[in-house]
Amino acid sequence: MRKMLAAVVSRVLSGVAQKPARRVLVASYNYSKDATFEIKKCDLYRLEEGPPLTAVLTREDGLKYYRMMQVVRRMELKADQLYKQKFIRGFCHLCDGQEACCVGLEAGINASDHVITSYRAHGISYTRGLSVRSILAELMGRRGGCAKGKGGSMHMYAKNFYGGNGIVGAQGPLGAGVALACKYLGNSEVCLTLYGDGAANQGQIAEAYNMAALWKLPCIFVCENNLYGMGTSADRAAASTDYYKRGNFIPGLRVDGMDVLCVREATKFAADYCRAGNGPILMELQTYRYHGHSMSDPGVSYRTREEVQKVRSKSDPIMLLQERMVNSQLASIEELKEIDADVRKEIDDAVQFATTDPEPPLEELGHHIYSNNPPFEVRGTNQWIKFKSIS
Repeated sequence: MRKMLAAVVSRVLSGVAQKPARRVLVASYNYSKDATFEIKKCDLYRLEEGPPLTAVLTREDGLKYYRMMQVVRRMELKADQLYKQKFIRGFCHLCDGQEACCVGLEAGINASDHVITSYRAHGISYTRGLSVRSILAELMGRRGGCAKGKGGSMHMYAKNFYGGNGIVGAQGPLGAGVALACKYLGNSEVCLTLYGDGAANQGQIAEAYNMAALWKLPCIFVCENNLYGMGTSADRAAASTDYYKRGNFIPGLRVDGMDVLCVREATKFAADYCRAGNGPILMELQTYRYHGHSMSDPGVSYRTREEVQKVRSKSDPIMLLQERMVNSQLASIEELKEIDADVRKEIDDAVQFATTDPEPPLEELGHHIYSNNPPFEVRGTNQWIKFKSIS
């Protein structure tokens, strides 16, 4: 009995001792400070030159991008699980597979710049600065959510981030309006206005193009082309799938949206173009979503499982960055595995918080209608029900 007990204690102690040794190994590894990579050339429209064909990645930036993409991936997979467990209800659109878009776009602009997007907003909400806790809590309608539990999946907001918009294409004119404010204030800021290939066929997108071009607004229109608008492939829904040319009188570029460095360099190029006073520019990011359109869509009735698996095995954005970093000695497999473990813990902690956080009380239903206004009464579902609204 004593021998068995000693053996168990020995195994436990040896397991505890292995972790610090592994961290020492990672810390002592002789890493490169930076590396230069060739990136795919962008297709150009009404532009004489485009983004560079090489990109420098520092070790610091590489680790940051890797961790951010892993957080978005793990967060979306956890949201899938929580939805199936009925912690999350209603509309829920996941963006796993498109991580290079949200991370690369954020890496190419300043924190003071502005972003507005569609209902597939979880990833860009995180890269704009919201915590995983506040996002998952909002998905579950809890008080600790970024919109106090009253916005849900499609309506998340942060500083200089204007949602999450539930109406297809509605963010197009709103983004042009934000860009108009930037020009009016003369602050050299730009607005990224994101929409999908399905929304690209909306008339209001064309109207936003026209006004932005007329007034030379610093607006970067970003079409995230994941090849399917709901369950309809792009070539069945659009007479022209060259979305980067859709601006007609607006210059455009088509970008590899599965490569975070390609997205970053193209975004920097587009932002510089707008800041120089040239007016709007259009970016098409060629990307892919692994999940269906929403949680009600299994995603395999209009495409095959083999198609999804082929993209996963050949073009996965996290895998591509990992291979680059390891092969150029910017990081080791062991170090990236430690990041993976830290991310899993962060997601688990956020789930624990969100599932135990209370829902907002009924008395707060009328709060936050205005950002800065004296308290006033709001009528409920009938004239006898009144709610107090506090900013």
